Amino acid sequence: MSNTEIIWELTSERVGNFLKEGKRLDKRAFDEYRKLEVRHGVSQNADGSAHVNLGGTEVVCGIKSELGTPYPDSQDQGSISVGMELLPIASPSFESGPPSSESIEIARVVDRGIRESGSLDFKKLCIKEGEKVWVVFIDLYALNDNGNLMDASSIAALAALLDARTPKLEDDKIVRGEYDGKFKLERKPLLSTFAKIGNSVVIDPSLAEEKALQGRFSVATTEDNYLTAFQKGYGGGFSFAEIDNCIETALKKSKEIRKIVMKE
Repeated sequence: MSNTEIIWELTSERVGNFLKEGKRLDKRAFDEYRKLEVRHGVSQNADGSAHVNLGGTEVVCGIKSELGTPYPDSQDQGSISVGMELLPIASPSFESGPPSSESIEIARVVDRGIRESGSLDFKKLCIKEGEKVWVVFIDLYALNDNGNLMDASSIAALAALLDARTPKLEDDKIVRGEYDGKFKLERKPLLSTFAKIGNSVVIDPSLAEEKALQGRFSVATTEDNYLTAFQKGYGGGFSFAEIDNCIETALKKSKEIRKIVMKE
């Protein structure tokens, strides 16, 4: 066992001991998020962008709309494509190369939360039915991993979409640097992630808590109380009562996070 593994094992033990006493290592309440900072418009070349710092976990999101052809079963609709890259600078455990299972999972859950909420009206992304539509690329990049990349990525995606503009078209070609107005979001979905450690369930797990968890549960909610995505990770289970409590807490806490994103 390496020195790093020994340190994390000892830290995980401390996390568990603190939770047994009803406390967290960083002194937060079980249902309390870490400090959140959001900056919009961090990229001059993207159609919309944002930088999120959630308790030291940093994620940048860039939006780029490109012309594409519609899917055969949705000839009058555009679409979205969410990608996540875990940059090696973010963590010693991240490596360059093909997308990892973790990055694919984050991208899919963020995509599902946005897609199933109807946040973007895909029909409004149609330019010419059956021929030309907008495909909105939502590209996420982890700059530092201090735990809960799932929620940080969700927040960054929403913040970037709020900042995004529709490119201007002339003769069916994009006029780079010119726009036809801001995106209109029908809903504003956000993920809330919980960690099960022993008999305790905490929101927004730090990296130390992630090392100690037995189970993870994420739920995407909207401002009008829709549930648009669920994701269960790791082997540990949640009781029905714990899931109900997670959903109730997510509905409440996501409203607080949403206010910060909208304010910034």
